[in-house]
Amino acid sequence: MPMTYIVRVLRRVLPPHAKISDDAKKTIQECVSKFIFFVTSEANETAHREYKTPIYPEDVTAGMASLEFNDYVEPLTVFLNKYRAEDPKRTASVQVQLPMAMRSAAQ
Repeated sequence: MPMTYIVRVLRRVLPPHAKISDDAKKTIQECVSKFIFFVTSEANETAHREYKTPIYPEDVTAGMASLEFNDYVEPLTVFLNKYRAEDPKRTASVQVQLPMAMRSAAQ
């Protein structure tokens, strides 16, 4: 992930007067890159098990659940459904559901 994105996010969440060392920026960049790699790898495995070539949002949410990032799955699902509903070009009729493992826990 480009350093400019990392710095932009950090500036949004930190107080205006906060200083961010170069080492902190690099460390966060490495962590974010590894997180994206792990989630993408898990989503790819999910898609592969279902004989799909592209990775779909449902694969990402299933991957997040598989990696036990359960606190992020529901907000991600809600966001994705709202995102699709805002633009008719984005298959708004397709609603993402929670992964099977999470549906039983949510009820």
